[in-house]
Amino acid sequence: MQFDVLLIGGGVSSVSCGLVLGSAFKKPFAASKKIGIITHQKSSSLQDAVFNNAYGISAGKLGADLLVETLEQLQSLYPHVTQIPSEKVLKIEGENGNFSVVTNKSVYQTKLVVIGIGAGNPFTIEGLEAFVIPHQKTIAEKNRIQLKNHDHLVKDGIYVCGVLAGWRSQLSIAAGSGASVATDILTLWNGGVHVHVHDSVRE
Repeated sequence: MQFDVLLIGGGVSSVSCGLVLGSAFKKPFAASKKIGIITHQKSSSLQDAVFNNAYGISAGKLGADLLVETLEQLQSLYPHVTQIPSEKVLKIEGENGNFSVVTNKSVYQTKLVVIGIGAGNPFTIEGLEAFVIPHQKTIAEKNRIQLKNHDHLVKDGIYVCGVLAGWRSQLSIAAGSGASVATDILTLWNGGVHVHVHDSVRE
């Protein structure tokens, strides 16, 4: 299958990106776009988390529950976003507009890639080694990495979001990072005219 954008990761930043991209389906410039998300690379830190200080999330919410519920929300509200479970990304090759994403089970073609996996060392996806640097907002003892980027863009056609983009490990920050990437992609699809997507009770 040929995607317009393929998201890698089933954690906060990538699913947040998917929710915003999926919600734009009524926009003429996004209506025909094919969006996919490979959900295997889940954040292990979220599995053990409990949230009391994240805006909009009830106190005591478990990260393990959020991982499940947000993917169910994505499927329920925006079923046109193709979810690909149980596959691990091994390699990304190609160039802007024509990438191949190689998993342990298949190869997917996509015009754009968004990487939203954790910042653990080593980075296990081949093809982006030249962009791996020590994480700039984590203490050295944690041995975390990030992908060198400018405003989430690693290179033409490849975006990174969340902790792997160099942000601190906070759920609200990761979610905002993923949403920011989504609006950048929507702006690209809209010919450079800035886009944000809101639902309203007035509609």
